[in-house]
Amino acid sequence: MPGFFTDSAALRSDDEDAVRTDTVPVTAIEPEGHARGGIVVLHESREFTQAIRDLLASLANEGWIAVAPHLFHRESQKSEAGVFGDNLFDDFDACFDWLTARGVYPDCIGALGFDDAGTAAFLVATNRPIGAAVSVAARGITVALNDEAPALLEAAPELQAPWLGLYGADDPETPAEEVERLRDAVATASVAAHVVSYEGLQHRADRPDEADEDFDESTDPAVDAQTRIFDWFDANLR
Repeated sequence: MPGFFTDSAALRSDDEDAVRTDTVPVTAIEPEGHARGGIVVLHESREFTQAIRDLLASLANEGWIAVAPHLFHRESQKSEAGVFGDNLFDDFDACFDWLTARGVYPDCIGALGFDDAGTAAFLVATNRPIGAAVSVAARGITVALNDEAPALLEAAPELQAPWLGLYGADDPETPAEEVERLRDAVATASVAAHVVSYEGLQHRADRPDEADEDFDESTDPAVDAQTRIFDWFDANLR
């Protein structure tokens, strides 16, 4: 498989005739042979950890071009507020255009995010008619994370793309009763939406604990979560 590489994705300009010079740096990996589509991986890390690289490689192994924008490339984003609002959509759009320039059809582009970046992936799915989106442990269900990130319950009816949400039942950041309310809310959307709750907290598809001596791939929640993510993209990115 081709290895990781870095590139720059051009930000859109209000002037369609202008040369686009502002960019967002990205890290990407392509599959061997023909790509089935592309996944924009949103993340909170200012550095590309091995876990992120492993996740990108897993997506490429499934046939997707996986591209992760460096969301904190603006000085103004070096804060604890996260990355939301216009900057999030601008960076996502740049990655979207980067993928279509490589021959990926718009309806074969998905978004994937974890934690607050899972919230970001959800909000992208409410603002952009992409192929599909997946959020893992997305916070801010009933109370907005900040002024630029509406609560998921508020935004849920506006979903424009099929959305899968994965949660841990014992996660204090996403209480089970809030997840249940979100499950009901997304059911009113005009697109397919599904919420899955796992017992405990070991539901992170980006962190399967294979070092655990009791690790069993057939029953591990993280492996099941990753399978669900792949299946969701398989079913909706066509």
